[in-house]
Amino acid sequence: MKDLMPRLNALALGWPGRVAGLLLAFLLGALLFRGGGVPETTQADPEQASAELWTCAMHPQIRQDGPGSCPICGMDLVPVVAASSSDGGAGLVWSDEARALAGLQTTVVGSSLGESGGLRLLGRVEVDERRERSLTTWISGRIDRLHLSVTGARVAAGQVVATLYSPEVYAAHQDLLTALAQQRQLAESPEASRSAAGAALDAARDRLRLLGVPDDELRDMEAAQAPTRQVRIRAPVGGTVLQRMATEGAYVGTGAVLYRVADLSRVWVQLDAYEADLSRVAVGQPVTMTIQGIDGETLEGVVSFIDPTLDPIRRIARVRVELPNPAGRLRPGMFAEAFVATQQADASADPLLIPASAALFTGLRSLVYVEQQAAGRRSYLPRVVRLGDRQGDLYPVLSGLKAGERIVSRGAFSLDADLQIRGGASMMTLDPEPAAAPALSPQQRSDLGAVLKAYLRIQQALATDDLAEAVSGAQALGEALDRAQAQAPPEGWEMRAAPVIAHARHIGMATSLVGAREGFVALSGAIEGLLQHYGNPLDEALSVAFCPMASDGAGARWVQQGEAIQNAYFGPDMGSCGELQESVDPGARLAQPAIPPSKRPAAPAGHVH
Repeated sequence: MKDLMPRLNALALGWPGRVAGLLLAFLLGALLFRGGGVPETTQADPEQASAELWTCAMHPQIRQDGPGSCPICGMDLVPVVAASSSDGGAGLVWSDEARALAGLQTTVVGSSLGESGGLRLLGRVEVDERRERSLTTWISGRIDRLHLSVTGARVAAGQVVATLYSPEVYAAHQDLLTALAQQRQLAESPEASRSAAGAALDAARDRLRLLGVPDDELRDMEAAQAPTRQVRIRAPVGGTVLQRMATEGAYVGTGAVLYRVADLSRVWVQLDAYEADLSRVAVGQPVTMTIQGIDGETLEGVVSFIDPTLDPIRRIARVRVELPNPAGRLRPGMFAEAFVATQQADASADPLLIPASAALFTGLRSLVYVEQQAAGRRSYLPRVVRLGDRQGDLYPVLSGLKAGERIVSRGAFSLDADLQIRGGASMMTLDPEPAAAPALSPQQRSDLGAVLKAYLRIQQALATDDLAEAVSGAQALGEALDRAQAQAPPEGWEMRAAPVIAHARHIGMATSLVGAREGFVALSGAIEGLLQHYGNPLDEALSVAFCPMASDGAGARWVQQGEAIQNAYFGPDMGSCGELQESVDPGARLAQPAIPPSKRPAAPAGHVH
């Protein structure tokens, strides 16, 4: 056993996480079920020790009423262990040695609030837009040399950044030298001649000034013996080069941008705040943050600005913090983790958070393992949870867990793989907890009904090859979505409505039926998501139809009224091509989630074309 553990650890580090979890679980199962010096993994309830069913560790589909050998591989059968919910009290019990071997770690479910109340946000360092400048040419000509050839270079105010050849400046400089020589020759001439020479000299100087030659350069030109062929371009401000916009040998016009520079002595930290958190953030609130790349140091600042608009897809607003950066350690693009001291200190109002490593995913279902202690032993129970969008290394918990519960944060896959081998209810077989449909108010149901009616208008227009009506229906769909958002939308509306908005816009800008139908494939999937979550808001049943020839043979579904096929992907030419797969009664939810067209099963025999 002592020689085996280093080998297992080496294997676990060398393979991807899931393969390592399965390997560890298999080896643990072999040890736990067949001896090997490690205490046996059991059920939490001792009365369950004698299982009625026996299975094979390598072939879990084998089931027998008693012990024996696997008919496939000959291995000894092991008793089936089924973990249940916390109400049932049964689960896997691992010894201390088994937990150490699998690297099992646990953590307590908590919230994003600190001791004094606050909000945890993620963001990145960015350039202060007010300190960005463009270095431009004040004359036209050919770039003979760029003195700053790489981005990231430092430039000081007054430094020469480029050398240009300008025929206009060359000719004007020649006129200036000629006017100077003429003035010297006519120094002893009558007053009228001297005045004419002075006027010619002033005109030559003004011409160069109009071309953009500064006075200090003009004085140098007057002292020159011959007209200059090259003109130096100087930087009016200092900073760091963010982007080089020109190349040597190119001809540029007056005002052409050579470089974009920025003063990085002060930078912005732009934090992403979700829509639900904006009510807790205000200008002037103190912020503490850590920056990746600057280890062991906490920076402090205050909220200086909150973006007045929201990202329509991600549903976030930018929260700005300004920080001094005299040493240049803060580089644009660095990631930041910030804690905003909010005015709300009620922990019950803050979402629960779990480590991202604790969650196991199977399609739309999320699973965690909860640790429970009873009779001096720790057992581990699988539980289905609902999670929000990932925030860095954390997931917000929408349902399924309570604050203070302890979950497995490392090694959950090894637990699940062990349970699979033993034939228990693992992530592959555990039935998800039925999620209750959110209750809709009459106004919300009416708004959702308007969205469905606008979608059905697009579907019927495409089924009759009416592009103009489909575009008009897409515009009506966008207006219906705007009205729903302006009211009090139901729970989770923003996330589910965002793809509908995007794909409706796609159809609204289509210039052909082909383009409109491409957008309709994704739009139908998003509409199915609404029906799955909120149910059918209309007073009549809806049908979900499928055509295996749509989407270049990959197959696609759509939602329609009635039971007669109205194929939106081929129009009247193949209007009856397809089959009805599901029906959604008024107030009922779509039973199956929207499936990508590439995953659709082939049509059964008897399919109508």
